[in-house]
Amino acid sequence: MIKIRFGVITVSDRASQGVRPDLTGPVIIKTILEQGWCIIQHEIVPDDMSSLKIMLSKWADQGKFDIILTAGGTGLSPRDITPEATLMVIDRSVPGFQEAMRANSNRITPHSMLSRGVAGIRKSTLIINLPGSPKGAEENLQVIIPVLPHAVQLLSDHPNAEDGHSL
Repeated sequence: MIKIRFGVITVSDRASQGVRPDLTGPVIIKTILEQGWCIIQHEIVPDDMSSLKIMLSKWADQGKFDIILTAGGTGLSPRDITPEATLMVIDRSVPGFQEAMRANSNRITPHSMLSRGVAGIRKSTLIINLPGSPKGAEENLQVIIPVLPHAVQLLSDHPNAEDGHSL
């Protein structure tokens, strides 16, 4: 089993100010730990473009995270800037994650069409935006969990990354 190192960033004005508890970050962390993977760092930041871009860039550039998951800021509110901040820092887009998550979520609620989350790669770190609701984040994370080990192997140029694949 591959040990994946995660960073989790909750993007919420109210949670960052202590006005509301962060309910989503702990749900994501619990799910990750249940897989036997590890959480390197969890932070709560406001819906601020500059702060989020700096944190995403810094975390990805450090090389200590395989995957950075963001929670929140993916809706239609004027303060929802997580996808834009992510797009500004990634080198390459990986749209399959959001396509799969939205397709699965649409079976549960039509409101999933309002999610604007994106996914991409900065250097060798995968960055994935999850919804801000605990239920939505958990449901979306369950959709992508099966492919995360292989994604990390490919990004790290692991010698066995292509085992089981044939032309």
